[in-house]
Amino acid sequence: MKRLNRRGFIKTSSLGMAGVALSNTAFAIERKPPPLSFSTLGCPKWTLPEILTFAVENGYEGVEIRGILGELDLTKCQEFSSANIASTKKAVDDKRLRIVNLGSSAALHHADGDKRRASLDEAKRFIDLAHRLGCPHVRVFPDQLPKEQDRNATLDLISKGLVDLAEFAKGSEVDVLLESHGDLVETHDLLHVMKNSEHPQVGMVWDVVNMWSVTKEPPARVHEQLRKYIRHTHLKDARLVNGQLQYVLLGQGEAPISEAVKALNQGGYEGFYCFEWEKLWHPEIEEPEIALAHFPREIRKYF
Repeated sequence: MKRLNRRGFIKTSSLGMAGVALSNTAFAIERKPPPLSFSTLGCPKWTLPEILTFAVENGYEGVEIRGILGELDLTKCQEFSSANIASTKKAVDDKRLRIVNLGSSAALHHADGDKRRASLDEAKRFIDLAHRLGCPHVRVFPDQLPKEQDRNATLDLISKGLVDLAEFAKGSEVDVLLESHGDLVETHDLLHVMKNSEHPQVGMVWDVVNMWSVTKEPPARVHEQLRKYIRHTHLKDARLVNGQLQYVLLGQGEAPISEAVKALNQGGYEGFYCFEWEKLWHPEIEEPEIALAHFPREIRKYF
C-alpha cells in the first residue's frame, strides 16, 4: 500500500473536504424551503398593504386572497378595480410576492337554474380577475350534496361546472380548482368528480383537515389516490372536543398534517403550502398576528 507523506495527506484531505462541501451544497439546493402562503380568511380586518407587509416579514412567498376587509366578492374590492389593478399588481411585485389563489364563493352543486347561473357567473368574474392579476388558480367548491337531489346527479353537476369553467378559462393560464369541502370530502366521491372533469385547467385544492375531520382517512392514502389532481393545499390544525372541531395553532392539535406534508413532499408536489386560518368564520380563535406568524416557523419542522 502506498504511504502518504504530509503534503499528500493534506492534499487528499482537502479534496475530500471539498467533496463534502459540494455534496452539502447540492443537498442544500435540493432541500429548498417549501413555498408558503396564507389565506386572507385569517386576517379579515387587515388592509391589502398590511397583508403584504406581514407576509414578507414572516417568510411567506405568496398570499391567497379570500376577501379583503370582509368583502368576499373580490370583483367589488377597490384594489381590483380597473383604475387600481395595475398599482395593486405593482405593490405585490415590489414585495416579491405572488397572489397564488383567488377564493371564490362559487358553489357548483346547485341544480336550481338561477342559483347555478349566479355561481358560474361569479366564478367567471374571478377567472377574469385572476388572469389580469397573473394569479394561477381560482377556487370553487361544493358546499352540500343536497338530500333532495340524486347524489350521483349532483356529482355530475359539479363535474360539468368544472369543465364549463375550464373552457371559459381557455387561453388564460388560470386553473379552476375544486376544494375538498363541505359534503364532498370522501376520496371516492372526489375521484368520481375529478375523473369526469378531466381537463388541463381543472385541479383540486386539498384541504387536509376538511377531509380528515370527517373521514379519518390517512392522508398518505388520500394523496396516493388524488395526487395527480392536487395543485394547491389548505393546511391548519384542529382537535375534536366533545365531537366539535376546534382550530388550534399548527402542531397543537390532532390533525395528521405531518403525514400529509410528507406525502406531498415525497410525491413531488411543487405548489404552495397555504395556511387557512378561519378567523372570519370563527372569531374566537387566535388572532392573526399570532397564528399567521406561528405557521411558517412550525411547518418548516415538518420538512
